[in-house]
Amino acid sequence: MSDNTDIQICGTFKVNDANGKEHTIKGIRIYDEGYGIIDVFVDFAAPMEAGSYRDRALIKQIMQALHKAGYVGPDFGVTDPSLQERKMIVLEAPEEFCTFAKSKGWKNLAEEFE
Repeated sequence: MSDNTDIQICGTFKVNDANGKEHTIKGIRIYDEGYGIIDVFVDFAAPMEAGSYRDRALIKQIMQALHKAGYVGPDFGVTDPSLQERKMIVLEAPEEFCTFAKSKGWKNLAEEFE
């Protein structure tokens, strides 16, 4: 049995921030189960400037990668600022993401109570 609770949505790719600086994203992942609201973790290869989670150019390119991976729906917003790290941006997916996440193996624990 595996202890890995992550589902990899996409692998390594490069993005540029609003200042034109290139960053390598190691991957985008989600936890394999949750209660309806899905946090999407974007892992960077190197630390970024503080506050980079607000960089609209970065978020736009991350969303492009998610759409390329097969997600169809509205763009995400960033989640609680206290969850943000120098090497990781955490995005909060809208409800429409659940269908895509299920196709990748995500389990909605809230459905067990319906």
